[in-house]
Amino acid sequence: MASLKCVVVTPEKAVLDEAADFVAVPMFDGELGVAPGRLPIIGRLGSGELRVTQGSTIKHLFIDGGFVQIRGNVVTLLTPKAVFAGDINVSTAQTVLRSSKPETTPEAQEARNKSEQRARAQIRIAAKSK
Repeated sequence: MASLKCVVVTPEKAVLDEAADFVAVPMFDGELGVAPGRLPIIGRLGSGELRVTQGSTIKHLFIDGGFVQIRGNVVTLLTPKAVFAGDINVSTAQTVLRSSKPETTPEAQEARNKSEQRARAQIRIAAKSK
């Protein structure tokens, strides 16, 4: 029996609200595994894969930043973008990688690098839906 609850909310809607045995959250500085009984924490999300495990089923979602709160066996993610692996548009992500070009300012280069990282993460996560 699952003893965690995972809730993912975007500005448009609640994307996920389900029981879970284990949740792996993409933090801005690495991955955080959450098991039942985890001490409370609030943290900054990065772009990457959210894995929600319930029994032998694993749901994969692409998360694009935001915040996570873990409190009382409830994992709540507030994010501007959350997409299930099967709903990721791989061709759009591949277009981002193909159209990448050198930038002239450090700020533009950093933005391009983040865009490429997001695209690579989306392609990797989408492959897990097959």
